[in-house]
Amino acid sequence: MTRACIFPGQGSQSVGMSRALADAFPQARLVFEEVDAALGENLSRLMFEGPADELTLTTNAQPALMAASLATLRVLEAERGLDIGRDVACLAGHSLGEYTALAAGGTFSITDAARLLRLRGAAMQRAVAPGAGAMAALIGPDAETAGAIAAEAAGGEVCEVANDNGAGQVVLSGTKAAVERALTIAQARGVRRAVMLNVSAPFHCSLMESAAEAMRDALSGVALGVPIVPVYANVLAGPVTDPEAIRAALVAQVTGTVRWRECVLAMASAGVDSFHELGAGKVLTGLVKRIVPTAAAGAVGTPEDVAAFPDLR
Repeated sequence: MTRACIFPGQGSQSVGMSRALADAFPQARLVFEEVDAALGENLSRLMFEGPADELTLTTNAQPALMAASLATLRVLEAERGLDIGRDVACLAGHSLGEYTALAAGGTFSITDAARLLRLRGAAMQRAVAPGAGAMAALIGPDAETAGAIAAEAAGGEVCEVANDNGAGQVVLSGTKAAVERALTIAQARGVRRAVMLNVSAPFHCSLMESAAEAMRDALSGVALGVPIVPVYANVLAGPVTDPEAIRAALVAQVTGTVRWRECVLAMASAGVDSFHELGAGKVLTGLVKRIVPTAAAGAVGTPEDVAAFPDLR
């Protein structure tokens, strides 16, 4: 069995996530304490108790999801003997999950990951005035078809492919009017389903350029190490280990397409046949099962999940 650990992105958060893990395992509590200290606030209480609308804010959801995933990883290391360098072939994460993957691989610390994600969330929120941007999900078309719809809809504005999630799920991002035009075009072309998403900003498109610049500045001040196993970068759909390549990929990711389908296919082509989603929710697990039906995939985020995970000692 060749394993990959994968880490979820925004949208997987929910009030109460990881609370049972923190109650059961001191290793999880230590991660939450480190993130709280890094941010100078009690983010873990917000994760455990809500309110939901505050947890959903980009500035909170991003570091919270990272904390949930790394708490799960630390528990698996302690309780099931998981060793990333020995037992895992590669790591990957969806959007903010790429930061989680890099922290899991030792490229930077949990403290640095928390601070970078807090800054990233704030910069992305500031990049576009409220109501000026939008995102929409197209269900059915492949990325090439969705890209053609986006290009036709742009009309001098911005409409781009933000996420190629696989399994016929592509997300568009851009100015509100252009994304609305894309829905009309998609419906005219017989796309099975096309819906606006309830998001606070148009992520992963060129409207995020100011946020990309903010991350370039922030990342320039953080020492990056070589990950202990390759991390598959969203914008490259391939493995990176060189710190400067990692830095460049993280900056490009802010305005670039999350090529998740291609990442999963590339990992499978490299021999991965078992995917473990660590943290909140099961979104990536479902996508993997549809992208590579022959692969094993499962989510770990609760004490019960930890108990069911194979002992690797």
